[in-house]
Amino acid sequence: MAQIGTFTRDETGTFTGTIRTLTLNVKAVMKPAAREHDKAPDYRVTANGGVEFGAGWTKAARETGAEYLSVKLDDPSFPAPIYATLVQGENGEHKLIWSR
Repeated sequence: MAQIGTFTRDETGTFTGTIRTLTLNVKAVMKPAAREHDKAPDYRVTANGGVEFGAGWTKAARETGAEYLSVKLDDPSFPAPIYATLVQGENGEHKLIWSR
């Protein structure tokens, strides 16, 4: 697992940070979204400038009950979607961890 992003959370629940991979370097925002049904995402991911390129679902770890976001990022320029987990780190920092 590799860390591909770092975010901070504000009082409204919005995460702001940067996502970096070998081909991607973008400032991003994960904003709470109004859910229209059970499978709708809890968060929408947008690049700086408002282009939506992902979504996040709130989950809880089985063993600890700690909350995290399950994130899916996608764009026509990607060969395949990127799946990642946003977890709380130290000092209010949240880490975006990529997995395959």
